[in-house]
Amino acid sequence: MIDSVLRDHLLALRRDLHRHPELSWQEHRTADRVCEELDRIGVAYDRGVAGTGVVGHIPGPSGVPAIALRADMDALPVTEETGLPFASETEGVMHACGHDAHTAMVIGAAELLARGEPLATPVRLVFQPAEETGAGARAMIEAGVLDGVAQIFGGHVDRHYSTGTIVTHAGAVNASTDSFTIEIRGQGGHAARPHEGTDAVVIGALLVMSIQTIVSREINPAHPSVVTVGRFDAGTASNVIAGRACLAGTVRAQDPAVRDHLLAALERMCQSIGQLHGAAIEIEIAEGTPALINPPEMASLAREAASLVVGAEHAVPLAVTNMGGEDFAYYLQHVPGCYVRFGAQVPGREGYPAHSSRFDVDEAVLGIGAAYFAQVARIAGGKG
Repeated sequence: MIDSVLRDHLLALRRDLHRHPELSWQEHRTADRVCEELDRIGVAYDRGVAGTGVVGHIPGPSGVPAIALRADMDALPVTEETGLPFASETEGVMHACGHDAHTAMVIGAAELLARGEPLATPVRLVFQPAEETGAGARAMIEAGVLDGVAQIFGGHVDRHYSTGTIVTHAGAVNASTDSFTIEIRGQGGHAARPHEGTDAVVIGALLVMSIQTIVSREINPAHPSVVTVGRFDAGTASNVIAGRACLAGTVRAQDPAVRDHLLAALERMCQSIGQLHGAAIEIEIAEGTPALINPPEMASLAREAASLVVGAEHAVPLAVTNMGGEDFAYYLQHVPGCYVRFGAQVPGREGYPAHSSRFDVDEAVLGIGAAYFAQVARIAGGKG
């Protein structure tokens, strides 16, 4: 798969990145390390792309569109509790989602490609900031990283699958991630005289329960979707009717038409319940990342590459619906590509979810990811 020297180097690189995590748009040291690695390999690059992004260029024949490989670099505002010897040294910041592993993988792929046989197409290495905010991919696209790119490939470590498995799924692999804020304006008053007020708590409670019926009664059960109210703020005292309330939540869908229906239903319910109770209800929707949908032909190409790396029996479809978001979806709105998941269960240890303070990955995944990215770049280039 990869030789022991490169394997050990990627291990050390991942641990260094893990020890020094940086939040979205602050990935300065991480970008420095990426540039150091590209200098070591002999790959030209542009830095400062979209702020802290780095774009490497492995040459191929002139006039031929490039194949892009993408890695995200940012960490999360989480205090690490893994107890690892290379745990975060930055207070309150942790690589709790595996982006340190992703960066190491694409560096490994760069070395494999740069020292291998001549390429049929150029390869562009996209080291992206700010995936966790959902804004990094758009910023990189606006900076031109997809100009002259034919296809793009990315991936994510996943503790739900055993190491040595690569999930190559056609169709939706991540959900859209819109959020909403609802403000209810009623009329405050004395709790002993409720008829003199318009109770925002009661109205908000009705709205919360009504929202739960959107998915259960308006959406085809075959289309995974979620509407969650995660925050409900109202009231100042036990003997005061609240005149205002604020709800906030998230909307997830894997089908664009379902996404549109969910958002329209939210607005409809706010308007109707406001009229029902004589309250002013305003909803603000913040558009998030779109659903990430792998085209079948790109998933087939990724499966071919994965099969060469881990064997056909370990190139598997998605086992369960994933409602998490991923801004790689923005790239796929511009060029074809595929997003895979790398099995990375830590042997003999209880698995902790991504974004948790105890999240970790089996580091054997680094070599697998590096080999896959190199292989898919060569196969995609050969079929371009």
